[in-house]
Amino acid sequence: MSHKKYPVALIDMLNDRMRCNDQSGTMTLTLVLKPASVRLHLVDFHRTLFYDRLDSYDLFVYTEDDIRISPKTLGAYLYETQRVSALVGPTHASDYNVGIVRYEYNFPENVVITDKTRHATENVTRVYWEHLGKPIFDEAINKVEHAELSKYYITTHGHHQGMYMATQDLLRAWKDRKGCNFNVVKDRPGSKQQPSEGTQRVWMSSQQLFASCNLVTKKRHCAVTQLLPVDNFGQLTVLHLPNKNYRRVGKQGRLGGSDNSPKNEFSDGTEKFQAAHPDLLQAMELHLEMKRHFPDLKSTNLAKVDGGEKYVGVRMVDTDFSLGGLAPNHKKAAQKRLDEYRAYVERGGYMIDSDMDIDINAWRKYL
Repeated sequence: MSHKKYPVALIDMLNDRMRCNDQSGTMTLTLVLKPASVRLHLVDFHRTLFYDRLDSYDLFVYTEDDIRISPKTLGAYLYETQRVSALVGPTHASDYNVGIVRYEYNFPENVVITDKTRHATENVTRVYWEHLGKPIFDEAINKVEHAELSKYYITTHGHHQGMYMATQDLLRAWKDRKGCNFNVVKDRPGSKQQPSEGTQRVWMSSQQLFASCNLVTKKRHCAVTQLLPVDNFGQLTVLHLPNKNYRRVGKQGRLGGSDNSPKNEFSDGTEKFQAAHPDLLQAMELHLEMKRHFPDLKSTNLAKVDGGEKYVGVRMVDTDFSLGGLAPNHKKAAQKRLDEYRAYVERGGYMIDSDMDIDINAWRKYL
């Protein structure tokens, strides 16, 4: 889901990066455009997509866009989900879901890493910044109250994940689960000023499903217990790419902070940053140069389907997106990008000279 209108050059570069070399055309990626007015509720739309396509896929993954998920993550989830079902039986398998833990690297806060300061990374390691408290067990980690599961699994005290995974069977069970109705999009509980379950994205990714993981507040919402395997824990940890949230810990209004702690500073728009050297080769720059030098490679985004050829690259779908509310200059740029994308698909997913005529330092301006 996105409210951004990507230029053809970026779509083409994403096609090169993510192409599945499967000429049957069964592997596709669709980018669904939504109006910017949905704002923080952009996270809601995935739920309808999941249930509309429930019979089409074996595994469903919702994630914020700044989490690195690897094939190992998906494989570990499926393995552990099968193990949980074998331990508790299929009737009770939907009472649980295998979760993940996000990590960052604790680089020193006041150092820019260069050749001169690289020794500052000697003690840098992964940190699970969302899980604080000592002793670790009881304050950050809980044991699972189940005779068989407790031998293999733990759960976190604070269970925000920024993502979740689910199988067909689990999604079906949560749809009919008492107090859950997982297929129905709901607003986060609490008032607008003081939500009781965090932001809408926190609610949709974790709180609605896992709020009962806090042993003090059992049987709220879906009342599904998050499980993390002790023996395969590392396979279900994922990198939070911004690598900045660990710096919040101990600040006012943040985890581990108090009224007397240092303030957590936010951008006010006046900050000035020193740019990297302009000679650095950018991904878009190289992509365009390769396409200019190899103009005959025009069939890579086509697959043979039903006796003909079909575009199987990234799809940018305009569902209920409207240009009406945009400023005139943005409206013109957005319409141009949508028209260029449609023409790109119609001719088979290859760029022409006008698609490559973009400013590599400014193409994000009208996203």
